[in-house]
Amino acid sequence: MTTIQPVSSTSSSRLSKLRLGNRRFERGILTDREIRRALIEGDLSVTPFDDSLIRPAAVSLRLGEEAFSLVSTGAVDIADRTTYPDLVPKNLDDQGRLRVEPGEVVLAPTLERIGLSSRLAGLVDGTSDYARLGISVVLCGQVSPGFGSNNGAVLTLEIVNHLRHAVLLRPRARICNVMLFASTGSEESYDRIPHNYSNDHFVMPSRLADRIESTNNSRN
Repeated sequence: MTTIQPVSSTSSSRLSKLRLGNRRFERGILTDREIRRALIEGDLSVTPFDDSLIRPAAVSLRLGEEAFSLVSTGAVDIADRTTYPDLVPKNLDDQGRLRVEPGEVVLAPTLERIGLSSRLAGLVDGTSDYARLGISVVLCGQVSPGFGSNNGAVLTLEIVNHLRHAVLLRPRARICNVMLFASTGSEESYDRIPHNYSNDHFVMPSRLADRIESTNNSRN
């Protein structure tokens, strides 16, 4: 595993200078060299891995081949899972394309499963290519330290079409980027937090009601 530790510096920059292996690492963002180092040394896993997905300061991920439309039938109470939208499977068309209708919210997994050690955190974002077509790819972009650390996990993308006409997406095409940040290590790894998504290999519904129930039970 890669060793990450603070580098001596002035108090104003102490939190922005880390040491990754034997290399000083400014500002905490991993560039392509450090991404490859993190893969080799086990702080990062990407499965299946394709080296062409590594960007100058991010790893690109591709769209998986399954998708679900969020279909609601009434008001949603975040504490009542029976009111949650249904996940309705979306079939690909005869050319293998995913059709996203105007205003539709689609949940789809990344093709790749990723895993982060407790010393890495990630930020997922869409690409300008999709944004310029009116497509939002990510509504929640944080990837916590320890996500997928056991056997990797997919990231669930929240895809929204802001155009007035349908957009046809291509599974297995690059769809988002993950920027990676080095840290001194989290005290509690994400995969140990109750009701997490750290072991998911396919799209799962929101677990917010479970979190609320656990919080209410702990207060009683």
